Amino acid sequence: MKTHTLALGALILAETPVAAQSELEMAACTIELVVLGVGQDGGAPQLGNSADPAWEDPSLRRLATSIAVLDREADARYLFEATPDIREQLYRLDQAMPTEARPGLDGIFLTHGHIGHYTGLMFLGHESMGARDVPVYAMPSMSAFLFSNGPWDQLVRYDNIELEELWAGQPVELGDVRVTAFEVPHRQEYTEVVGYHIAGPTRSAIFLPDIDSWEEWENWEYGEAMRIEDLIATVDVAYIDATFYANGEIPGRDMSGFPHPFITHSMERFADLPASERAKVRFIHFNHTNPVRYPDAPERDVVMEAGFNLADEGERYCLAD
Repeated sequence: MKTHTLALGALILAETPVAAQSELEMAACTIELVVLGVGQDGGAPQLGNSADPAWEDPSLRRLATSIAVLDREADARYLFEATPDIREQLYRLDQAMPTEARPGLDGIFLTHGHIGHYTGLMFLGHESMGARDVPVYAMPSMSAFLFSNGPWDQLVRYDNIELEELWAGQPVELGDVRVTAFEVPHRQEYTEVVGYHIAGPTRSAIFLPDIDSWEEWENWEYGEAMRIEDLIATVDVAYIDATFYANGEIPGRDMSGFPHPFITHSMERFADLPASERAKVRFIHFNHTNPVRYPDAPERDVVMEAGFNLADEGERYCLAD
């Protein structure tokens, strides 16, 4: 299948590279992206890994990957992924933008049906919050999975959630925010897998926490083929899959066939990009074995010195001046 140099035709090339935003800029920001978690589905420390120093040092703990978009003028909050850590993440969201509503979510956007990306929906049910009519945006197979399988179908029947079907390449207009799903190749046992292009009035972002490989995507026969470099060129900041740092980080296993691009491979692939393009990349979705999850890891320095960035929980990025 032919690779498209610029898919999602409505997307506009970003005019400025991602740059550090000052506290003054953030104070005046009306629409912002907030990072609520950077870990792989199981977070860190992971179940059964009693040797993880994060059990003793809470500062090393990492929640499953999630972001939110806050529209302060419209008093709207949009969550991307409903992770197993949704309770803590909604608390963090309340600190970033308080609301009297509960859960105060104007939409939840799901990427796919792996445990770290949708199972937090259970806390919206009658055993916990008993939420009412929370819009949940999902692709057709993901929507059908929730509608047809327990216990998720109960959320639909009890009107805890309201399923809103997505289609790849078709934008969802949310006032001054536009969200467009795009399909990617990644273990599709139950559902499609998507990333999101998120456009505010003046800046835009990619959120792509899971993909098998960049090379498979650009030669994909079962969906719209894409070069990741071309998609990065359309935005100001790109949160992309960095589950593993390099082959060998899981002792005794050959990781060469793992369905995620290693950070080392991504850096090698992107090495010839202009500095302004490399600076857009903010790696996210770190497995508990990934050394970059530790603040003092030398691997973090390698990433930064190569001109890339690593997502941190609590970071904010303004999408509207």
